[in-house]
Amino acid sequence: MLPANRLEPLIVPRPEHPISRANISPNALKVLNRLRQAGFEAYLVGGGVRDLLLGHEPKDFDIATNATPEEVREVFRNCRLIGRRFRLAHVFFGREIVEVATFRGSNAEAGSDARVTEQGMILRDNVYGSITEDALRRDFTVNALYYNIADFSLVDYAGGLADIEQGRLRLIGDDPVARYREDPVRMLRAVRFACKLGFIIDPDCAAPIRELAGLLGEISPARLFEETLKLFHSGYALHAFEKLRHFDLFAQLFPETDVCLAREEQAFPITFVSRGLDNTDRRILEGKPVAPAFLFAVLLWEPVRLRYQTLLAEGLPSADAMALASHEIASAQQRRVAIQKRFALPMREIWALQPRLERRQGKRPLMLLGHPRFRAAYDFLLLRAEAGEIDPELGQWWTRFQEVDAAERGKMLGSTPGRKRKRRRRKPKSAPPAAGSAGPEQAAAAAGDPSAQRPSERKQGSGTTHD
Repeated sequence: MLPANRLEPLIVPRPEHPISRANISPNALKVLNRLRQAGFEAYLVGGGVRDLLLGHEPKDFDIATNATPEEVREVFRNCRLIGRRFRLAHVFFGREIVEVATFRGSNAEAGSDARVTEQGMILRDNVYGSITEDALRRDFTVNALYYNIADFSLVDYAGGLADIEQGRLRLIGDDPVARYREDPVRMLRAVRFACKLGFIIDPDCAAPIRELAGLLGEISPARLFEETLKLFHSGYALHAFEKLRHFDLFAQLFPETDVCLAREEQAFPITFVSRGLDNTDRRILEGKPVAPAFLFAVLLWEPVRLRYQTLLAEGLPSADAMALASHEIASAQQRRVAIQKRFALPMREIWALQPRLERRQGKRPLMLLGHPRFRAAYDFLLLRAEAGEIDPELGQWWTRFQEVDAAERGKMLGSTPGRKRKRRRRKPKSAPPAAGSAGPEQAAAAAGDPSAQRPSERKQGSGTTHD
C-alpha cells in the first residue's frame, strides 16, 4: 500500500508530459482560467487527467480549487451548488456541466461539518483543506493527478504516474479496510476502473473486498442505481459482471438473481445474462443507444421467470402470474438498487409481453406489433432463444412475421396451429303448440312469472371479447 504521509509531490513540467490544452474541453479551460484570474488555485483533476495520459477521450472534466463553493458561485453566474455529503459547484454551459470541488481536508480536524459512523463510513464531508490533503483523501492513486493551469505542469502526490505505467490500481493510504469502510462504493469503483482501464487491482486492495462486500448494504439504493449504470453501461458490462461475481459484490446488488444463478443446474440463466450484457457492450461500441429498462430486465429475469412458473403451477392465469411475479421481484430489488420509475415501468412491460409473444393465434400478433415496447420485448425474446430457454423457432417466426407483407402475414397466422373454436349447436325447433293450448312461456306469464318474456323482449347478455 501507498503511505498516506507523502507530502512532497512529483511535479512534471509541460515539456515532459503529453497533456495538451487542445484536448481539454474549452468550457473546462474557461472555468480554470477564470478561477485563476479571480485569485484562486485551479487544477484539472481525477479521471480527466488520467484518461488524457492514457490517450482516452475523457467523459468529464472535473476541477479542484481552494475556492469555497460559495466563492465559486460568486465567480460564475451560471453556477448551482449541489450535494449534502460533499458540497459541489456545477457550472453550466448548455448541456455540458463542469464540476468544481473545493480541496477536501482531513477528517481528524473535521469539526462540526463532518459526520462519520462508528464503522468509519463518511456520511458528511464538507471539510476543506489544502491540495496536499485533497490528494491524500482521494480513492486511487491514478485519480490523484492534478493538471495546473498556472504553468501547465502535472502534480503527482500519490505515485499515480508510476501506477499508470504499470497498469496497476492502488488505493491511497496504508489501510485498505479503513478506506473501504469510509466509502464502500470504492469496492465497486475498483471493479469499474479495473475493467475500464484494463488494470489489475493491487493484491492488498483486492484481498478484503469479499469480506467487506456486505458494507454495500449501508449505501443508499439510489446511489447504487447510479453506480450500477456506470458499471454496465460503459462498454465492459460482461467483464464487470464476471468480476463482481468473483468478489461477491453482485450478490449485494442483485441478491435474488445471484441466488438463482448459484443454484441453477441448467446453464441457460448465466448464458442469458452473459449474452444480454455482451449485446449491451456491442451496442455501445457501435454507438447505438442502450436502455436501462432493458438492462435491468435482463439482470432480474431469472428470479421473475422462476416465480412466474411457480404461480402458474398454483393455478393463476398467465397475465396475473406474470404481473404478480414482476411486482414481487421488482419491489424486493428496490431495497438494494432503486430502479427509477421511468425505467421500472418499461422493464415490467418487457416481461409482461413475453407470455403474449408465445401466443400466435388470431389477431394477437398484429396487435403486438403496434405495442410501444414490442421491439424491446422481441429483442428480449431472441436472447431467451439464444440462451436455450425457449425454442428458437419462436424467435424465427417473429423475425419473419415482421419482414413479410400483409398477405404473407395472413398466411402465417392462418397456418399457426391454435385452439379450434367450438361451433354452437342449434337447438331443434319445437313443434308449435296445438291450437287453443298455452305453451310453457304463455303459461308462466299467465302465472305471473316476470322472467317469462317473449324472446324478442329479453335483454341481450354481454358478449366475450377476444384479443
